[in-house]
Amino acid sequence: MPVQWIPGDPVFANSYLVGDVLVDAGVTPMVISKYRDTINKIILTHCHFDHTAYVKEIALMCKAKVYIHQADASGLVEDAQSLSMHFASHSPGIIADTLLRDGDHVGHLQVIHTPGHTPGSICILDEDSGDLISGDTVFTDGGFGRFDFPGGRLDELVRSIERLSTLNIRGLYPGHGEPSPRGGACHIAAARELIRMNSP
Repeated sequence: MPVQWIPGDPVFANSYLVGDVLVDAGVTPMVISKYRDTINKIILTHCHFDHTAYVKEIALMCKAKVYIHQADASGLVEDAQSLSMHFASHSPGIIADTLLRDGDHVGHLQVIHTPGHTPGSICILDEDSGDLISGDTVFTDGGFGRFDFPGGRLDELVRSIERLSTLNIRGLYPGHGEPSPRGGACHIAAARELIRMNSP
């Protein structure tokens, strides 16, 4: 199923629409409003505020259920975990409808737990197309997410990227920057080499 890119601004994260699923909610409800009759599920790749800022409003507008990994669920109500203070704001203040685990499916999308940036970071894989929505785990410039925020761990991020590098990925759709509809595996391989160079 095609992945539709909904670009974030320079501070807030990209969102993606895959069928009736919206991945991440950092873009404003005004931008999402034209999809309000399509969206009935919202998956959050992790709890940081730039990915979750408008999840409460979008969920209400679309009458959508909210999904997040169980290890990041408290970040939807705790300011420190969400990093909302960096945006002069507060966490979204919403309780997720469903807590995810590694290997779960939301429709045809598979949840891959990729901790390191946050304890509950996930990537979303369309197993049919090989497209991967990667949140802040890896980016299309060969970069990877920060691990110096609360809950971040370099060793876990290394293992997560190593795991992604074993998959047959076609398109890579990151939380920030432009997506790459082809050659996603090459971007992941570049991130793997870079993080190895930065690992003790």
